[in-house]
This record gives sequence, C-alpha cells and structure tokens, in this order.
Amino acid sequence: MGPETIRRRWRFVGLCAAPSALVSASPAFAQGINSGINAGAIAGAAPLAIALGAGGFAVLAVAMVRTLIADANARQRRAAEQIAGLRAFVDEYEALLAGTREVTVLWPGNGPEPRLLGQVSAVLPAGRRPDAVMKFSTWLVPEDAERLARLVEALRVDGRAFETSLATTDGRSVRAAGWVLGNGTALRLRPAYLQPLAGAETPAQPDHSALRKALALAGDPAYLRDASGQLIFANPAYETLARSLGKTSLGKNGGAAAPAELLDPAALDRHLKALASAAGSASLELSWPGHGEFRLVECAMPGGDTVGFLHPVEREAGDIGLAHIGGIIETLATPIAIFNADKELVHFNQAYAELWGLDEHFLVEGLDERAILDKLRTEGLLPAQRDYHEWRNQHLAAYDLTRPRKDEIWHLPDGRSIKVIAAPASPKGGVVYVFEDITERLALESTNKSFSSVQRESLNALSEAVAVFGTNGRLTLNNPRFAALWKLPASAVADHPHIDQIAEACGRALPEDGPTIWRDLKRGIIDLNPTRTDTTGRLARADGRLLDYAITRLPDGQTMMTFLDVTESANYSRVLKERNEALIAADRLKDAFVKNVSYELRSPLTNIIGFADLLAQEGDTLTERQKAYTDYIRASSTTLGVLIDNILDLATVDAGAAELKPELLDVPTLVEKARAGLSATFIEIGGEKPINLVVDIEDNLPPFVADGTRMVQILYNLLSNAARFSPPGGQVKLSVSARADRLLFVVEDEGPGLTDEMKEVILARIDASTTDGRQRGAGLGLAIVRTFVNLHGGTITAEPRQPRGSRITVNLPRDSALAGVAE
Repeated sequence: MGPETIRRRWRFVGLCAAPSALVSASPAFAQGINSGINAGAIAGAAPLAIALGAGGFAVLAVAMVRTLIADANARQRRAAEQIAGLRAFVDEYEALLAGTREVTVLWPGNGPEPRLLGQVSAVLPAGRRPDAVMKFSTWLVPEDAERLARLVEALRVDGRAFETSLATTDGRSVRAAGWVLGNGTALRLRPAYLQPLAGAETPAQPDHSALRKALALAGDPAYLRDASGQLIFANPAYETLARSLGKTSLGKNGGAAAPAELLDPAALDRHLKALASAAGSASLELSWPGHGEFRLVECAMPGGDTVGFLHPVEREAGDIGLAHIGGIIETLATPIAIFNADKELVHFNQAYAELWGLDEHFLVEGLDERAILDKLRTEGLLPAQRDYHEWRNQHLAAYDLTRPRKDEIWHLPDGRSIKVIAAPASPKGGVVYVFEDITERLALESTNKSFSSVQRESLNALSEAVAVFGTNGRLTLNNPRFAALWKLPASAVADHPHIDQIAEACGRALPEDGPTIWRDLKRGIIDLNPTRTDTTGRLARADGRLLDYAITRLPDGQTMMTFLDVTESANYSRVLKERNEALIAADRLKDAFVKNVSYELRSPLTNIIGFADLLAQEGDTLTERQKAYTDYIRASSTTLGVLIDNILDLATVDAGAAELKPELLDVPTLVEKARAGLSATFIEIGGEKPINLVVDIEDNLPPFVADGTRMVQILYNLLSNAARFSPPGGQVKLSVSARADRLLFVVEDEGPGLTDEMKEVILARIDASTTDGRQRGAGLGLAIVRTFVNLHGGTITAEPRQPRGSRITVNLPRDSALAGVAE
C-alpha cells in the first residue's frame, strides 16, 4: 500500500471519528436545550463524548492496519510466485543445455568464477572432473591449449569473438566458439561433426566393403584414403583417369597395389591440412589440359578414413578455369587471391599468405572473405577507418563489378602501402584480388621528387644561364636566367622548343648579331659525332655584353649549354690591368728618380761636409756664432748623408738586390760604432746638452752571427729615433740580452710616448709628421730598421712606457746565416 493510499484512508478515519464524537454528545446538548442549556450538564457530558470518540477511532485504526497487512501478504505471495516461475524457467534452460553434447562456460560480469553448463564428457576424456575443462593443457595438445588460452584472454579483456577447431590429446577434434554475452562472456565447446563420441569404441579396421562396391559402380572417379592420407582404394574411373594422365604409383609402403596419386605433394599436403581444419569435408578445384576440369570433394568417415569424389565441371563460354590458372598464379611473386560469388576463398598463392602473415591452417579454401578481413583488422593490418563496417561493405562491393576496378591504395598501420586491384573472376561472379606492395616505389618516387625539386631550385639559383638539349635538338631543361640573358619571352621556352625555334626567337630579340651567334652555337648541338669534344669560348654581342659559353656533352647523349655574363668582370679586369701597368711604370720611375737624386745629392753633400770640417779646424779665427753655425752645418750634413744612405738601401731592398753578409760579431763593438754615429749626429751646439745614452749589455753573451754593417744601421736608427723623440738631455737606454737562441735589443726613451696611430707609423714606410722638428724623419729610419730586421729573420715591436716614453724591441736569431727577404 502506497503513502498516498494511507493518507487517503487516515483522512477517512478522521472524518468518521468527528461525527461519532458529536453523536455521543447529542443527549447532553439535547438536555441543555430543553433545560435552558445547563452549563454543568455540558461539562459533565464532555468526558463521555471524548471516550466514545476515542473508542471509535481505535476500532477504525485496527481495521485499517488489518487491511494493510492483508495487502502486503498478497503482494509477497505474487512476488514469490514470479521468482519461482523465473527459477523454473532458468532450470529448464540449464537442463536443456545440460542435455546437449557440448559444454558452455559462462563468465558473469560481476565475478571471475565461471559457470559450467552441459556435459563435460562431450569434450573431456572419460573419468575427468568437470573443472578440468578450464585446464586446457590437460586435454588439448600443447599448441591448441596455448592458442585457446590466448583467445579466451582476448575475449574477456578486449571482447574479441572467435571460432576455431582444436585437437585433443586423445585424437579427437573439438570446435570452440567465444562471444560477448551482456556484461559477461561465454565459451562453447562441442565435438566436431562426424566424430565418434568420447569414450565410444571404434573398430580398428573399419569395414568399407559395401562402400567399395558402391564406388566401383560410380561413373565418376572416386577413392578411399586412410587416416594417414594414403590411398587404399580407387574405382575404375579413377584408374582410367590416372593412366591417361600418366600417373603411376609405387604402392603403399612399397607395394604395387595402391592406386596412383593424382595430386602433387604440395597440393596434397594443403588439401589434407584443409580437410583436417574443416573437420569433416574439403573441396579443391583441379584441371588437367586435355582432360577437363574437376571438383574434388573429400569427406571424413568413422574410423579416420575419408572418401573422395572427382566431379567434372562444365564451364560456360567465357568462364575462367580457376583450377587451370591455379598453377600459374602459384609461381607468381605478386600476391593474388580468388573468391567465388559466395565470397568464399577459391585459390591463393604463397605470396598472398606472406603479404598478410596468415597461417596456412587459417587460409583454407571456402573461407569467407569477411572472416579474413576481420582477422586482419584484429591484428592491426588494415587501414585505420572511422567506420570499419561501412568500409568493409564498400570493399565487398567489388563482387558487383563488371570490369576491373581502379587501383586502390591501402596505407597500413605498419608503414606499408599496398595497391589493391579487383577484377571480376567470371561471369557467374567472384573477385580476383591482386595486391602489390608499393612502399619502396613510393619512397623512391618521393626521394626522386625531392631530388628533382632541389635540382630545379639549385638550377634556378645559378647566376649562369643553363639550357639542356636532347638528342632530337629540343630543349629539355633550362632556368629563368637563360631566357632573361637572351631576352626571350617565357612562351618561347615553355613547350620544349627545337633549337631552330630558339635561334629564330633570339634573332628577333637581337637582330644585329643574334642569328649569326646561334647559327654557330647550333652546330655544337646538332653535331652527333661520337668523337666530338666539349667547347668553350667568349661571345661579344652587339649590345656590348660579353658572354662566356660552354657546350658540354652529357653521358646520356644530351648536350648542356651554359652562358655566363662577364661584362662587368671583364671591364674591372681591364681597368685593373691598366692601373697595374700604370703603377709598375710609376714604380720604375720612382726607383730611377731615387737613384738619380741620391747620387746627385751625394757629390754636393760631400763638398759641404768637407768645407764644414775645414771651417771647424779654423777654430781660432771664427767667432762663437760662426763656430755654432759650422757645427749646425756638420750635424745637418751628417743627418742628410744618413738619410741618403737609407733611401739607397730601401731602393736596393725593393729591387731585390739586398744581400746579407753574415759574420761573427762582437756586440759591444757594434754598440760603440752606433754610439759614434749618434755622437756625430747629436753634438752639443750652443750650450744645448746632448742625449744621455745609457748602454746595458748582458755579460757572457753567446756568439752572434749577423751582417755587421746592417746591424750598425739598425742600432743607429733605433738610437737616433729615440733621441729625436726625447727632450734635450733626456736619457736613452740601450739594453742587450739573450733569450734561448734569440738576442734582444731594447731601446727606451723618455719622449711623449706611443699611441696606436704612432705604432702604425713606426711599422710603416711613412714619415711621422709632428710639429717638433726633432721628431721628423723617424718613419724612414724605422722603415730601414724593420727591413733589415726582416732580412735577418727577426721581429720588431713597439709599446709605451709608464709614466711616459716608449720602448722598441728588436728580436733577432743568434745565427742569421739563413736570412729571409724583406717584404
């Protein structure tokens, strides 16, 4: 009873209880009315009215509760009746399953423990317990036990249904099927068709005498085969066919009574495997030239023997003989599979099985193509599809084809690309599938396309104009630079024109000399002489362009022509050549000028020095000012002589005529000679103090081999340069020391110091120009120093001193016998 019913009934009880209380109180009201409403009487009657109302309510409540209990009991009885009916229904189904000669294993969705239904003796050997069904290795051969375990695992985990045949350890065959059942899964095991019951006794030697008599009267070839696959009987029609085919037999176990085998060993092996897998019967298409086509049907019999029949097949006009071409496609490396109109596998070759990696036990004749596709999908070998069933239906539409279908490309998940060609098998229906693995071809095409793209981009990026002509004289390849260089429109080179057309187009673009140029170039293209050689040259066009061309013969017989515009480079080369010639002439003129001027200055300078010396000897007759002037003349003349000698030395070095005369030298003697020259140049004039020269020579210097004259010039120029940059009376220090196999000559002064610009001036052949007259001429002296240092194979460096001054270091080898040539 629902809540609404309870509320409705309780409302009825309340309504009934209220009138009862009023009725019970009516005598008091009546008495009150008759007596003028006696208040005391009303008060005395109230307890009685309440007691009567409560009693009535209790009676009604008891009746209501009894009603509710009765309804609940009736509802419980009806539920029990329904449960009993359902249990009886389930018991009937379980009894029905238990009565069948098969075993059904159920795995409910809420628990791992399976339920067993049916007769376990149908699949288990006698005496085994029912729970031994799940111990596959105890009653199945090891291979099938492992395979069934994998299939059951895939069924329970991934929901993959299956159906297969299994072999037991006692030689029987069992069919197994698994499927998804609601939230659970189910496995059904049953004996294969035409198989004796488990535990039934079979005769060791079946008696087929009656069957042999019947087969002997048959008009079509027939035979009997024992459990080992050997022929034990053949009717006369079979013997006649075998003799006509030239088939002979060595006999069973070496005897001569056994019939001849019509199938070759490979075909016989496949046929026997198909017969074992089919667990009952198998068929095969056979064809022998000149004898027609036959369908071989073989069925199993009790005891393990089989009986076979060969039925002649009559083909309509235009119907292909699949058995006839079976031997042909077997030898092909291209995977081929043939299906009949019922979508059943008729024939396939080994390449087909290897392409998909299918086991030969699975690929049997009569197998539905949909089962093959489902297996390939399960193993991840088909292209990924959003709707597999729709894709499969579209693929199976090939059975309605009337002409070969266009190529279809399957891009498989494992990276392979398969081209599939479908064609009608015969007018009666069926499909012939041809599969081609084009993975490598697509990869090569992609590589070739990439290579061609790179080659084209590289060709277009060249500054040269390139044109390739075939053996027929037509343009096969060119870059945009070719058309631009010869002022050709894009349409002139678009459709592989002949060289005559290109020559004509160039003649219109360059009427002055275009036809003449291309008439000569065409000879290099159309000349097919195998001994011809590559040619190069330069073309001067009428418009002022200079072109370098090359005609090259390619290995494939084509001819490549390249053009390079060298107009600007030729102009630059001509200008540079002219400038170089001018520089060479100027250099020669300079050398001649230096030599002539130097020698011309030497004679008057000698006279000036001689007269200055004579005047200096007349010391008593000259005044102080005259003596000072005479000293200035002598010092200036000496400096001028040194400059002239430096100029001549530089000219000698530039001419490549300078040579060193190495000899063993005494370093202190060299320093004294340089000091004497410095004293002659920087003398005390007019009270001006001369340079304060400090010499520091390391003791026990190793032997020093160099050109003595050049070394004196090096030291003199270093010291005179330091003296010019030093203030009057300043200190100039000369230090000589040995370092390994080198000798270091260091000159330090107290001048203004060196900047980066002054370093470049010191190491270059230019004269440093400053405002101080004492610092002029330093560049030429240091140029002489650098030249002679290089001749000795040494180096010269300059750096500033702190707080002021500069330091010049000359690093010379101790043995300068092998001297270099100055730059």
